Amino acid sequence: MNGILPLWKPRGMTSHDCVVKIRRLYKTKKVGHTGTLDPEVEGVLPICIGQATKIVPFLTDTKKTYIGEVTLGKSTTTEDDQGESVELKQVDKVFSKQEIENVLKSFEGTITQIPPMYSAVKVNGKKLYEYARNNETVERPKREVTIYDLMLLSLDSEQHRVKLQVVCSKGTYIRTLCVDIGKKLGFPAHMSDLIRTQTGSIEKEDTFDFRTIEKAVENGKEKDLLLPLVRGIDHLDILSVDEATKNRVIVGQKLERPNKVFTTDPFVVMYEQQLLAIYQIHPEKPNQIKPVRVFNT
Repeated sequence: MNGILPLWKPRGMTSHDCVVKIRRLYKTKKVGHTGTLDPEVEGVLPICIGQATKIVPFLTDTKKTYIGEVTLGKSTTTEDDQGESVELKQVDKVFSKQEIENVLKSFEGTITQIPPMYSAVKVNGKKLYEYARNNETVERPKREVTIYDLMLLSLDSEQHRVKLQVVCSKGTYIRTLCVDIGKKLGFPAHMSDLIRTQTGSIEKEDTFDFRTIEKAVENGKEKDLLLPLVRGIDHLDILSVDEATKNRVIVGQKLERPNKVFTTDPFVVMYEQQLLAIYQIHPEKPNQIKPVRVFNT
């Protein structure tokens, strides 16, 4: 069984918990997720099954959309509402919608983030949250991420909460973004809520919760819930080939670089409606293209 299961991850489960449960339900070990969601976060978590596990890094690399909430006046150890208070400050200013929007606009584009101590980023082979739990401090690596769009959804001046929608690159810490927005507004802040509404082209409307999946398994219909592999790589350019070239692709041969100008590298190789492989321009021989992943046909 091959395909992408568009799961709506519930709060209270880790992404790994979800993989373990799907392995049991679909009776296969070949299962992988496409971008970790913290246990207290719900939302779109595409699960790759069978041959689809080959596209995990490509689907993980897509844009993500979140609806998040910033609460001003309190910062925490974890940058969300799960941690202990670090700083409290009375919010004695009423912000206008325009003031908030101006601050949000300043975060659009490529920004530098320092990941939170309570995160799975590894430093010297050890996860940051392991250092944090041992009360150890370590220099955290800066990373560049892209905020494609940052939109104000609502403003609650009484509770000092800002609800926003973020479209961003992989690796973006929304918790850290919320803290940095607070700093720019002049107050300690934390992320008080987060939902992921889209990964690549897979939206909330495409997803299924565990209750629906379990019911489908009971009725022998679990395959009907899977999206085709191409749905997870539809952000990549497509090279269509003839039957003779198809026979070379499926055995993983290098090919002469076609005249086509590619908008992405890597790119998908298709024969009619059949997904054959993911290829890239050869890094040492730019007049050739070589396989990155070949799918069993």
